[in-house]
Amino acid sequence: MSGHSKWSTIKRKKGAMDAKRSKIFSKMVKEITVAVKESGPEPDANPRLRLAISNAKGVNMPKDNIQRAINKADTDAANFQETTYEGYSPGGIAIYIECLTDNNNRTISNIRAVFSKYGGSIENNGSLNYLFDRKGVFTIPKGDFNTEEFELEIIDAGVEDVMYEDEVIIITTAFEDFGNVQKKLEKMGIEVENAEVSRIPNNTKPLDVEAAKKVLKMIDDFEDDDDVQNVYHNLEMTDELESEIGT
Repeated sequence: MSGHSKWSTIKRKKGAMDAKRSKIFSKMVKEITVAVKESGPEPDANPRLRLAISNAKGVNMPKDNIQRAINKADTDAANFQETTYEGYSPGGIAIYIECLTDNNNRTISNIRAVFSKYGGSIENNGSLNYLFDRKGVFTIPKGDFNTEEFELEIIDAGVEDVMYEDEVIIITTAFEDFGNVQKKLEKMGIEVENAEVSRIPNNTKPLDVEAAKKVLKMIDDFEDDDDVQNVYHNLEMTDELESEIGT
């Protein structure tokens, strides 16, 4: 099985290259904090916290840091809200931004500033929804298990796509099957490097390399904002562009 998971692979590779450890840990702490405030500090009874812990481990966040974040969450005075912003870069690339913020005015000001800096435009919320599908994406390190048996078993949980890439397996599911697949992987004892609900573009749009590199720099600026958790786009990652940016 193969297909649109390539988008997730490129996102993963680029993220691994560009990641600033402290920034990533800060985003993980936010997600843990929100999860604990939402449903309590016990991972067994809190799927969102369980997922946040799994993802934190996937980026090598120390166990002590994870536990400290859980312990501090109940007393954290910050009241984080989930917000989204949508817009276009020059060249018409759609950009969808997910944030966790304790100050909406600060966040929207920063988001507007980046769009303005690069000559892009911010749009009304919901106007770009039709360009992206919400999908569950699981990244699993390759193990010693039998891949054919693994595929047969996991597909019953609602998996749409399985792709083998370098040292990992990337599984894509429908949004509504995300929880079922998560539970299935846990039951199978499969280690998950990263699991997330992503917004995957229905179609991608190519730009020439120089224009595309400017769009990627714009995306980097969004991702550098402490309030931004995820940035999605429909820029086509051509072989020439991949080669240029070193993925």
